[in-house]
Amino acid sequence: MSNIAYRPDIDGLRAFAVSSVLIFHAFPSVLPGGFVGVDVFFVISGFLISSIIFKEIDAETFSFSDFYARRIKRIFPALITVLTSSYVFGWLYLFNEDFRRLGSHILRASVFLSNFILWREAGYFDNAAETKPLLHLWSLGIEEQFYIVWPFVLWTFWRIKTARWPLLLVATASSFAWNMYQAQVDLTHDFYSPLTRFWELSSGAILAFYLKEKAGTTPTTGFISVLALMVLLSAISLISSDKQFPGAWALLPVLGAALLIYAS
Repeated sequence: MSNIAYRPDIDGLRAFAVSSVLIFHAFPSVLPGGFVGVDVFFVISGFLISSIIFKEIDAETFSFSDFYARRIKRIFPALITVLTSSYVFGWLYLFNEDFRRLGSHILRASVFLSNFILWREAGYFDNAAETKPLLHLWSLGIEEQFYIVWPFVLWTFWRIKTARWPLLLVATASSFAWNMYQAQVDLTHDFYSPLTRFWELSSGAILAFYLKEKAGTTPTTGFISVLALMVLLSAISLISSDKQFPGAWALLPVLGAALLIYAS
C-alpha cells in the first residue's frame, strides 16, 4: 500500500468539518451552515484518495483489487457496527412500519445506496429527518459511489498523458454544471445525486494532481491559509437550509477546503 505524508493540517480540517456538522445538528440556530462540513469532507476525501492513486499509478504499483480491498477494510467494520446496532434498536423499540422502513434503509446502506432511497422518499408526506437514524449515511453512499468509478476514470486518463488536465477539468466542470442546473430545477435531485456532488470530490483530485505536478515548488503562504479560514467561516455562517444548496453556495466550503489544503 502506498502512503502519503501525514498532513496535520488535514486532520485539523477534518476536525473543523466534524465539529461543524455536530454543532449544526445539536444547535442549528447557532451554526445554520454547519452541514457544509460534509462538503469539506468530500474535498478532503477526493484529495487523499486521488493522491494515493496518482502515486501508485506513477510507481506502476496500482491495483484495482488492492484499492477496493483497502476501502472494504477501512469502511465495513464501522459500517457493520452502526447497521447492526440500528437493527437491534429498531427491533426493540420501533413499531412495525417504522421497523420495516429502517430495514429498507439498512439494506440500501449496506450497498452504499442510502442517498438514492432518501432521494426517492423525499416529498410532502415523507417522515421528518429526525425519525431516520441512518440519514447521515447518504454522504457515505455518494463517497463510495465516487470511489467505485474514480479509479477507472483516473487509470483511463493516465493513459492519455497530454489530455490529463483537460479530462480532469471537463469531468469536474460537467458535474458542477449539472449541479447548477438541478439547483434551479430539483433541489432534492441536486442534494442527493452523485452526479451533482462528484465535482466536490474531483476538486480535491484536481488539487492532488496539481500539487503532484508542482512538487517542491508550492510555497506555504499564511495569506492563503487566512483566506481559506475566512471562506470556511463564511460558509458555515451565511449558508442555511433555506438556501438553494448545493448550487453555487457549495463553492464556499469546497473552495475554502481546497485553499487550506493547498496553502499547507
